[in-house]
Amino acid sequence: MLKLVMFDLDGTLVETGTEIRHAVNDTLTQFDYAGVSQEQVNGWIGYGTLELLIQALSFATQRSVDEVRASAQLASIKQQFDRNYQHHCGTTSRLYPHVRQVLTELSGRGVKLAVVTNKEMRYTSTVLNAHQLADLFEIVIGGDSLPTKKPDPAGVNQCLSFHDVEKQHALFIGDSSIDAATAKNAGVPVWLLTYGYNMNQRVEDCQPDRIIDNLLPLLEPFIQSQAYTLA
Repeated sequence: MLKLVMFDLDGTLVETGTEIRHAVNDTLTQFDYAGVSQEQVNGWIGYGTLELLIQALSFATQRSVDEVRASAQLASIKQQFDRNYQHHCGTTSRLYPHVRQVLTELSGRGVKLAVVTNKEMRYTSTVLNAHQLADLFEIVIGGDSLPTKKPDPAGVNQCLSFHDVEKQHALFIGDSSIDAATAKNAGVPVWLLTYGYNMNQRVEDCQPDRIIDNLLPLLEPFIQSQAYTLA
């Protein structure tokens, strides 16, 4: 019996790539660097905004990731990026199809819902509130909520403990190899979506328990008759 579903955020529940690109390019421009493409940004989403910014700076400056990470200028660039992203966060992002319907239905059926993301909590909260999703989740784990982040299983384990749910009654939904590894490290089944951000990898190569095109399959256990319509 399904009792708890944990979700990644970016690329799973919400398409956030556009507003992240706006924040990245605003920052690069302010420091006299050329901007980056949407495709590049989408490929860097997954490990949190700092790592994404480092990747963008590495490309823009033609320096290695290690050089950028060790740069004395990184802290000030990150501060400017934080201001830019807070300005853009929640402004052009959108829910993927069926997200609100499925989350509302699951919650109404008594299934507990959680978010486990590598996005920092201040941005996670902004996105969830912008799309009126925050009230559906009793626990949200951001990339800075714990000493470690995905693919470390600590966030998943905290959700299991918070809701007192055994692993066999839980499920993780994501879009990337990071999510697959996180769930497997926690011993929880994982389904991956065919859309989203997977760092230019194929979801098939991540070997999830199931691959889905949208969230509607989560409602399958609750469909009792042909009278229920998946609109």
